[in-house]
Amino acid sequence: MESPVAKKGTQPEEEDRLSVLMDDVLLSILRKVDISTAVRTSSLSTRWRQLPWLLPELSIDVRHFLPVPCPDSIAANDCQQAMVALTKAAKCLFAKPQRKSTITTLQLQLYLISTFLSDIGPLLGDVIDSGLLKDLDLCLLDDLKPGDSSELHMLQLAKDMYGFFNAYPSVFGCLTRLSLHGVCFIELDMHHLLFDCCTQLKHLSLHYCDAGRRSVWKIDAPNSKLSVLEIDTCCFERIDLVCLPELEKLHWDTWVSEYIPLSFGDVPSLGELKLSSSLTYYNTVFKLSELLHGTTSIHTLTLDFQGENLWIQPEMKQLSTAFNKLRKLTLRGIFVEFDIIWTLAFLEAAPTMEILLIEVWDHACSAFVNDEERRSVFAERKNPQWEMDFHCSKNGLLKELQFVGFRSLEQQFVFIRALLGRAPNLQTILLKGAEQCKYCNALDTKSCCSTESSFPKSEDEQAMVARRITDGKSSPRVIFHE
Repeated sequence: MESPVAKKGTQPEEEDRLSVLMDDVLLSILRKVDISTAVRTSSLSTRWRQLPWLLPELSIDVRHFLPVPCPDSIAANDCQQAMVALTKAAKCLFAKPQRKSTITTLQLQLYLISTFLSDIGPLLGDVIDSGLLKDLDLCLLDDLKPGDSSELHMLQLAKDMYGFFNAYPSVFGCLTRLSLHGVCFIELDMHHLLFDCCTQLKHLSLHYCDAGRRSVWKIDAPNSKLSVLEIDTCCFERIDLVCLPELEKLHWDTWVSEYIPLSFGDVPSLGELKLSSSLTYYNTVFKLSELLHGTTSIHTLTLDFQGENLWIQPEMKQLSTAFNKLRKLTLRGIFVEFDIIWTLAFLEAAPTMEILLIEVWDHACSAFVNDEERRSVFAERKNPQWEMDFHCSKNGLLKELQFVGFRSLEQQFVFIRALLGRAPNLQTILLKGAEQCKYCNALDTKSCCSTESSFPKSEDEQAMVARRITDGKSSPRVIFHE
């Protein structure tokens, strides 16, 4: 039987097993391949000819058009050629009359090169104005590595971006997700562009961006729909969230600030907060309770110290207000030689906590960092000294402990046994090996870990560890996962 997408009057072609499948099945297959492969399938037969133009979700990523294998340092000419290929693919997919069905979501990742933005802009404008695009997920990449990018280059990227949005304002109407790389907003009204113009924006990611040295980013957007904000290695002295009523998730990775880097005002929906940074000489140590002041609904909290000294001061009861709805706490990047008993302060402050995840940091790659270079940035690691009374109360809701990077070290056993004494209803202890590190792997070491102790692998080793933890009791269960 002739395919419903074949033209009338054509002779039926000999179909292979894939071609006789329903359109929905074939489209689900096309969704799993990159867009250049999906477009090429249109030449297979009349059965496949129109299928790429029926895809309701499109992902066009310029990195799929780079040479394979992709080098660590991408040449400017490769970026240019990749954008040429991307533009050609976009023209093909948005062309009329082939494109008749609505694109529910378009994920578009491209290099912020002005000569190509003038080609992409009209294509986007036409498909938006014709009502064929609902949601746009736009990622504007920098063609240089962050360390190679000068302030002048970042300023030029900002001008190119602003020129693009100014020339094609219809993009704002369906822009629901925006990711920017290497943009300096010092000459632009950052708040106006991201919140007054991007009225439909729900997800914002900034990578290696800034608004000038020691700048404070103040966000007061009561009408914003933004629900997710991600900040990665951006040079803000502080971010003041005065008003973001629909913000649900905030992730900030790596800051440099002499002050508390974050403050909260009206953020009633904020439930998930992730803070990740190493403590350098340029950062300050602060009270977590002061940073969290103003939050009322956090249920998931992640703190990552990246293997250096803690950037929070000792606290316990002061955290009770901010922790009154906390369900899951993740503490990552705790240096392997540190005691862990101090983390019980969080257990005391969060009686509603159900899951606690601890990850110790033990990387062989750190031993290869130049000592003089390291001392110029980081202080000598010192074991946390939290002199507190950890015998006040017990946590009856904690059900699960996940321990990543378990190495059968004495301080790890001391912590787990102490936790058991304060969590009578703990049901599961999941002990995991260290997560893989590409830098450690590049050193051709047998393990990421620099310590002599290793993860228990044999049944006898695991049984011995379980007995040492539980004293032979059946509860909680101890599960090993290398």
